[in-house]
Amino acid sequence: MLYTPAERERRDASVWTLVQGILAPIQFLIFAVSLALVVRYLATGEGLGLATGSVIAKTIALYTIMVTGAIWEKVVFGRYLFAPAFYWEDVFSMLVIALHTAYVAALLLDIGTDRARLILALAAYATYVINAGQFILKLRAARLGAAAQAADATAGMAAA
Repeated sequence: MLYTPAERERRDASVWTLVQGILAPIQFLIFAVSLALVVRYLATGEGLGLATGSVIAKTIALYTIMVTGAIWEKVVFGRYLFAPAFYWEDVFSMLVIALHTAYVAALLLDIGTDRARLILALAAYATYVINAGQFILKLRAARLGAAAQAADATAGMAAA
């Protein structure tokens, strides 16, 4: 079970749950557009400014969802990060953040070529996809578990 009854109640009552539900698809949309722009630049050499700007936008979206996600975790689980229910997702999130931050640092410090930096961005994006998959699988399992619990409760009441 992902959530205790009390955690589920806090999750459902928190505005941060809605914030995460809004930010996650926005971040994914930014990622999809940025991925296309980065691949376009790497394939054709065109659109460096758009590709660079899109990676910055993706990084800002990532930082935003990570900060608000940490607040959500504090509200629901009582700790800002590494709550047992999302421990491995949070651990991998640190790699995602590190790679995005490395891209921004390389850009600001003019380390490497434009192409090398955008390849670094692709590595960051690959980790983002894995991390998003972790969260989707975890939340799907929680939804299925809650449905099974509800079915068991209903069956128990019908038997009584």
